[in-house]
Formats: sequence, structure tokens, C-alpha cells
Amino acid sequence: MSKKSAELAIHDKDTGSSEIQIALLTEKIDNLSKHIKQFKKDKHSSVGLLKAVNKRKKLLDYLKRNKVDSYKNVLSKLKLRK
Repeated sequence: MSKKSAELAIHDKDTGSSEIQIALLTEKIDNLSKHIKQFKKDKHSSVGLLKAVNKRKKLLDYLKRNKVDSYKNVLSKLKLRK
């Protein structure tokens, strides 16, 4: 778990909360983006990237509906959206 996701954790072994899932997906998206820039013809990884982006978007929408303060905290910590 990276520093960013550790800051969002509710407890030590937290892997299931929406905040942590968003942080882990953000790391995955960053890694896949770098990979795809290097290997432009890798279509399987680009499909995985799209799935990760869509899943993160759904989780962010859930947080925005149900936990507005946590939503704002996640956006600021992970530097998502301006």
C-alpha cells in the first residue's frame, strides 16, 4: 500500500473501503497509462485501463452521493479533478 492510500485507510488492514479502492485504482491507472504510452499496440492493457477508470468513476460517484466529506478528502489527497 502506498503512502497516499495509507493516509485514506480507516484502519491498518483496510482494503475494502471505497476510499482505499479508489486509491488503489488510481495507482493502477497511472501504471497502465505509462505502460500504454510505451506499448501503443497493447490493446488488452488499454481495455484494462478503461475498466479501471470506469470502476473508479463509479466509486467516486458513490462517495459523492453518500459521504461528501470523504469524497472531497479523496479528491484532494489523490489530486484528482481540478
